[in-house]
Amino acid sequence: MNKVIIIGCPGSGKTTFSLKLNKITGLPLYHLDAIWHKPDKTHIPREEFDKRAAEIFNTPEWIIDGNYNRTIEMRLQQCDTVFLFDLPTEVCLQGVTERLGKGRYDLPWIEKELDPEFEGFIKDFPKTSLPEIYELIEKYKSEKQVIVFKSREESDEYINMTERKQ
Repeated sequence: MNKVIIIGCPGSGKTTFSLKLNKITGLPLYHLDAIWHKPDKTHIPREEFDKRAAEIFNTPEWIIDGNYNRTIEMRLQQCDTVFLFDLPTEVCLQGVTERLGKGRYDLPWIEKELDPEFEGFIKDFPKTSLPEIYELIEKYKSEKQVIVFKSREESDEYINMTERKQ
């Protein structure tokens, strides 16, 4: 495991997991939210985002945390390990709600309320994004290690198991 992507619905626990995995493995960690978002709540151009991603791909080891559907296939092509968080919508909404008002390492501002458009994206994620993600994983799974978590307990169990091996 040298090149890892962590994907799934917002609020599913990707960032928390990525931080724990980074601590155990020492692999450099990149948060796509931190790359994409600017402090003024705008974002960098797609071309710049893609260029920054390509720069990460050219390094020998990394963990990339974040979904960004448009670039999942690009990241799947480059990684050797995939962690997919396929958790219930209610769990993801709770995860997003619990982080309101708190500072985050991957976002340059503090979210004070749940944006209705973002909430809609989370609610639609199982119908709109997840089937495409599974289709892409199916396309590349013979070349990758793929781990799918259906609960936070499963991801915690994986982290605990990995720590014991170290």
